[in-house]
Amino acid sequence: MQATASPAKPAASKPHGGHWGSKLAFCFGNLGHSAFYGVMSTYFIIFVTSDLFTGVGKATANRLIGLITGLIVAVRIIELLIDPMLGNIIDNTKSKWGKFKPWIIWGNIVSAILLVVLFTGIFGLANVNPTLFAVLFVIIFITFDVFYSLSDISYWGMVPALSEDSKERGVYTSLGAFAGTIGWNGLTIVVVPITTYFTFVATGKHTQGAQGWLAFAIIFSLLALLSAFVVAIGTKENDNAIRQAAQDKTTLRQVFSAIFHNDQILWPSLAYLLYSLAYVMTNGVLYYLYKFVLGQPGQFWIVGVIATIIGFCTSPLYPILNKYIPRKVLFVAGQCFMAVAYLIFLFLRSNIFMLDVGLVLFDINFAQLVTVLTLTDAIEYGQLKNGQRNEAVVLAVRPMIDKLTGAVSNGLVGYIAVAANMTGAATAASMTAKDIATFDRLAFYIPLALAICSVLVFLFKVNLSEKKHDEVVKQLEAKIAEEGNNENAN
Repeated sequence: MQATASPAKPAASKPHGGHWGSKLAFCFGNLGHSAFYGVMSTYFIIFVTSDLFTGVGKATANRLIGLITGLIVAVRIIELLIDPMLGNIIDNTKSKWGKFKPWIIWGNIVSAILLVVLFTGIFGLANVNPTLFAVLFVIIFITFDVFYSLSDISYWGMVPALSEDSKERGVYTSLGAFAGTIGWNGLTIVVVPITTYFTFVATGKHTQGAQGWLAFAIIFSLLALLSAFVVAIGTKENDNAIRQAAQDKTTLRQVFSAIFHNDQILWPSLAYLLYSLAYVMTNGVLYYLYKFVLGQPGQFWIVGVIATIIGFCTSPLYPILNKYIPRKVLFVAGQCFMAVAYLIFLFLRSNIFMLDVGLVLFDINFAQLVTVLTLTDAIEYGQLKNGQRNEAVVLAVRPMIDKLTGAVSNGLVGYIAVAANMTGAATAASMTAKDIATFDRLAFYIPLALAICSVLVFLFKVNLSEKKHDEVVKQLEAKIAEEGNNENAN
């Protein structure tokens, strides 16, 4: 009987997962990928509101700005249904390069080209024919977002294909998150120098203009393409027995079944949703805290500095801490730190030192890393439980949540500013006690409740630990070997 050869394949594949060249290639991939996302999600809106519509009337410009911002929010929400379908396309892809690399490359190529087109104002059409511009913008942005999502889902979807070991996956994920921190926060350092320099080269004026923004988009689009090619060349999917046992194509019905019938996808996702809502809302209102409550908008820069320093520390530390501390404990600890930070923001913010301590505690969080790794391990859990392996579909869930919370938070932050009278010509001196109380209730008490609920969900409903995942993998290997024995016997 030769059936005993089947379970040997997973062990043989581990050198690929443990190769540091593969880890560094994956790490570099998120440097450009995260920076590209920052250009698209944050700085494109600044370009739109400042320099895109300089050639049209104010009323028309305001209407177009409203259209663009509304469309971006709407697309993010609609993608809650689209992303699982895109994940299914990736999961059903078969090529000699694997199922992820083609979409990483083509997703980046198409989205990079389209982003540059958008930063040209669709080749100046915004200032010539605003109506035609609006129609084409809708088409281009939706196409852009679909191809960006294909590359994003594929990048993070690679993790379970690079290694079947839970701790090894933690190394990949933390390295990717570390590079992402550099890419994302690096934009805040270089955006003004780049846009100002290239505007000066084009116009002779020391200011930020459309020419500088276009150069900015081109530079980081090229970086994203370089990062994509490094990932494609430097990593290798493991072709082990567990992955080979799930080669059948899945239907859309099976896709949604894979999500809604896997409790270890649903509960971690709910915990992360609660955390993400709290985190994104708070990031959106911290400027209002400094400007309208503390009356010190000039000190807001410290928020970015602290977030960058803490981000540089937490991602590399995760795999080290996880050797001794279970990821459930790390998740809960991060949420507890966040809860303490909210208490500081509410009751001790007049003390600048304590406020800085609150910002540090707010940013010490492993929620995203823990969620990605738990969902990654849920792939084998779902394969054992339901007989389906949906790598890209499962790992599309976390980006879906980020898009949802980003869209929701934009609306909530606007509502908070209006409800607390922090709009127009308002200043810290014009704030009443009622305004401050309204701000605190919406900006900090609600996120505090969300953070506590996130702790409770993860603590009592998420049970897919590192140890349990190892047991799941062993059971899968035994099941596959037994099926091989039965086939040979027949």
